[in-house]
Amino acid sequence: MLALLATISGFASEAKILVNKDSKKTALVLNDVKKGNQISIKDSNGLILYKEMVETTGVYKKGFDLNALPDGNYVFEVEKDLEINTIPFTVNAKEVLFDKGNEETFYKPYTRQEGDLVYLTKLSPNNKPINVSIYANRNDDFELVHSEKIENTKVLERIYKIETGNYKIVINSDSKEYTTFVNN
Repeated sequence: MLALLATISGFASEAKILVNKDSKKTALVLNDVKKGNQISIKDSNGLILYKEMVETTGVYKKGFDLNALPDGNYVFEVEKDLEINTIPFTVNAKEVLFDKGNEETFYKPYTRQEGDLVYLTKLSPNNKPINVSIYANRNDDFELVHSEKIENTKVLERIYKIETGNYKIVINSDSKEYTTFVNN
């Protein structure tokens, strides 16, 4: 667990937004990305306006013409292995304003299977509720076989014993849904 915490700490210090008032472009600089991480821009409805897979490990630098977007609220989203970092910004009358105070990090659940056991780990530093639902595939239809709501915990660690078959595990937390399929 300590290695997991060390791996995912420090986003606030690594993201840099460089805005040049004389230029149309805004530079996004991320210091610790890995090949396969995903960078996206979403509008206030969650619609993906831009999406890119990071091609190299190390520093990511890219200029964006955010002034071309219609007035509204947006978010840069950086999806890594076990976390999703968001950087909100607003476009208003061709001016781009970043809301550093509302940057957030959401931690994705980690699941692994060993035989008939499924291990689930999820960080929730703000003690937000976590809903876990396990569905068994029965005749090409998923049937709920287990559901629980976990509250007031910073680190969720669960082990589930499953019978032979195919399962779908759905975790809801921080207004996000994560789905994992398990074949046993």
